[in-house]
Amino acid sequence: MGGWNPQRWTEKFTEQASMFRAAVGKADPEAKVPSCPGWTFTELTLHVGRFLQTSLEYLRSGSTVRLNLPPVPQDVVPLEYLDAQLALAAEVLPAVPGNRPAWTFSPASPDLAWVWHRRIAHELDLRRWDAQAALRELVSGDTDFAVDGIEESLGTLLAAKYATDVPPSAKGTAFIQLTDVPEAWVVTLEPGVVPELRAAWPGEETDLQITGEAQIVHYGLWGRLPLKATGDKNVLNVLKLD
Repeated sequence: MGGWNPQRWTEKFTEQASMFRAAVGKADPEAKVPSCPGWTFTELTLHVGRFLQTSLEYLRSGSTVRLNLPPVPQDVVPLEYLDAQLALAAEVLPAVPGNRPAWTFSPASPDLAWVWHRRIAHELDLRRWDAQAALRELVSGDTDFAVDGIEESLGTLLAAKYATDVPPSAKGTAFIQLTDVPEAWVVTLEPGVVPELRAAWPGEETDLQITGEAQIVHYGLWGRLPLKATGDKNVLNVLKLD
């Protein structure tokens, strides 16, 4: 986790949530969000509120099994709904220790609360990016946080794809090299097997190669920025998350 812990993720959540709230608060609710095709700012606001409502329930309850969560609330005022969930997150995140048992969503992650601390921080960062980009007021992010986001994407979130009803079938290896910091990884894909993520070895040959600055690679894996990639496009399509 590169020195990240629930306290740091909570601090990042607070920072990103504040910027997200400011962006959606000033936007026209019916304005489109280009990085989320088909969504307006209303849908973006409701998505984040619902994401927080469902994610926080695992931290609040400490459930170690998947919950039957309540349906999406109807007839809510989007910003009021968001504000209620942001306030709840501000209470719950710092109060729950990272080593508390909790069900998580990926076969590559332990059933511990810190997985949710991390996911919530990065989801708010991604949606902050969506909102600010739509307003053309994009703020540069934190390289260290982007590196952590790449590790979550290539590890926890990529593995979660293999727990779906239609898991990926591509086979191959991918090399990801950052150009502004030393980190480099190799991902191995095998149908029916949870992907392996590890540090790259010097001189490795792989089916796909991705290079770039940490923030470009991080947001590129989410389809927000173009990735500099060469090699097997089937492997690349599996790595992309959105």
